Amino acid sequence: MDRSTVDIYEDRGWEWAAHHPPVQRSDALAFARTVPVGALRVDLGCGTGRYTSDLGAPCVGLDAARAMLERCRSSAPGALLVQADLEALPFGTTTLHGGWAHMSYLHVPSGRLPAALGDLHRTLVVGAPVEVQVLAGDHEGDALPADRIGGRFFAAWTPQRLSDVLVGAGFEVGTVVTTGDFVRATAGRARTLSDVVGPGMQLLVVGLNPSLYSADVGVGYGRPGNRFWPAALDAGLVTRDRDPGHALRVHGMGMTDVVKRATSNAASLAPAEYRTGMARVERLVRWLTPEAVCFVGLTGWRQAVNRGARAGPQQEQIGGRPVYVMPSTSGANAHARIDELSAHLRAARAMTKP
Repeated sequence: MDRSTVDIYEDRGWEWAAHHPPVQRSDALAFARTVPVGALRVDLGCGTGRYTSDLGAPCVGLDAARAMLERCRSSAPGALLVQADLEALPFGTTTLHGGWAHMSYLHVPSGRLPAALGDLHRTLVVGAPVEVQVLAGDHEGDALPADRIGGRFFAAWTPQRLSDVLVGAGFEVGTVVTTGDFVRATAGRARTLSDVVGPGMQLLVVGLNPSLYSADVGVGYGRPGNRFWPAALDAGLVTRDRDPGHALRVHGMGMTDVVKRATSNAASLAPAEYRTGMARVERLVRWLTPEAVCFVGLTGWRQAVNRGARAGPQQEQIGGRPVYVMPSTSGANAHARIDELSAHLRAARAMTKP
């Protein structure tokens, strides 16, 4: 989260809480009914605990400000309280069965929200319900006119972009509703991969769709027989095997998929999924502006853009950025050698700025 905002909550959280009574308790109670009885759920950015007790038990109240947690201890005495950042959740993989985030992720810079929601995806079991409410609009910064406390950072969201980020983070979106100044989304944790994307990407790598194996291990191209990571290492795109987070942070290589639905093979994907997925990828590229985009496998590009496309640089762009299309790195594409795949990846990287 924005650290200066956390400091403001430490110093003046009581003032904020005094002017914000719980007005959505019915929504919190309804959310509690979607989580299995006795299963662990989390109030993300619980603040003073306005809704924590309504979310059912057992419930973790998580907040970055200790002062807010001290007040939550009084209003939700049965909650398990944790001081932590929304961008670095201290929970094990698939340990939570529901996540409620009421006006908390709006304190995360927009370009970092995909990673934050991807971390939430990691902590949840498949099918776990999630509700996220944020500020509506296009504001981003610490000068929000309606902020009576002043100085806090806010990132506002349009329904389309919030929906796109949730889908990219690995959630099946149910409803996205704008009410007044707020956008509220309901979703469920899907059996799929989260995007690994953010600002400052040099190369965005786009797969067709995750395999069930990759979805379960949480790493794109994760199956041992897939040649993507050996080829990426050989090409110098990455320096760690099967570590997409390191690839993004250190080498500026992001990862997403045309279709987020994981399958055992691509044969079950429908044409409409390609078109819908490519539209999301285009919006993602326009938003985060990677220097170039590389599609791994020709199927997605051929299905949604150019049926006659061949491997190599493409005449068409996506989101205003140059595109390279390369052969699939799947073990099923055995005739494509690792040295050939490496050459394609080097050629894709050559389309980025030196």
